[in-house]
Amino acid sequence: MMGSSRLKLSRFSYHLLLIVVSLIMLYPVFWWLGASLKKNSEMRLPTLWPQTPMWENFTKGWSFSAQYTFGHFFTNTLMMEFWSVIGSVLTSAIVAYGFARLNFRFRGIWFSILIMTMMLPGQVTIIPQYILYHTFGLVNSYIPLILPHFFGGAPFFVFLLVQFIRGIPRELDEAAKIDGASVYSIFARIIFPLLKPSLVTVAIFTFIWSWDNFFGQLLYLSSIDKYTVGLALRMFVDQFDIQWGQLLAMSLISILPSALLFFLAQKHLVEGIQTTGLKG
Repeated sequence: MMGSSRLKLSRFSYHLLLIVVSLIMLYPVFWWLGASLKKNSEMRLPTLWPQTPMWENFTKGWSFSAQYTFGHFFTNTLMMEFWSVIGSVLTSAIVAYGFARLNFRFRGIWFSILIMTMMLPGQVTIIPQYILYHTFGLVNSYIPLILPHFFGGAPFFVFLLVQFIRGIPRELDEAAKIDGASVYSIFARIIFPLLKPSLVTVAIFTFIWSWDNFFGQLLYLSSIDKYTVGLALRMFVDQFDIQWGQLLAMSLISILPSALLFFLAQKHLVEGIQTTGLKG
């Protein structure tokens, strides 16, 4: 009985500690929500929740621009995200399949170079990329933000998928070859469907990283009608009289797509990161 009581007390203490730590970590979110309902004059007050919540901060913030509502900027961002995710998922899977299953000259060397590019800071390639896109007249369009995803995506995604494909038994490939399947058929009908957990991981990370790529959007987009959500939020700060409540309200809405996607697909995300695949 004594051992059972100690075990229950230990579990209670453990869960209590987790609850306290969770509340500490969630405090900024609670403050964020409360501040989005405050007036400018209340921002410096230590209260977490305003006495009179300004729910109109959400409606006014949504239509703060005389020309465009936040729905327009959300549409621009989601369109860019859609093509970025499609490009990363397809091309990363194709490149990973080549490294994991096909035998070609200098495969090991090319794969090592691919892994080395993961250590290359993005700041090193910013100027050459901008000069290249400017030369072809692609600045102030979504192409510089989407096109890189159609050339293998990020090296990390290729590495992730290579590890997953290596866990898929080669006997499946050999059985398909006996039935007359080509390399392309094996990839499309066998390998690609089995990559679902890792592909979901690639899609989630691509969506979040592309959504948060404020610097790239600021660098390549200059027309307001092409602005993304991140650039639209920056417009609040450019105003003479900054409405902090409206800014925080719209920034709160801006994280909902990423948060919703994460919670809906977290099961596949964990499976994809484990990269276990099928064991032969």
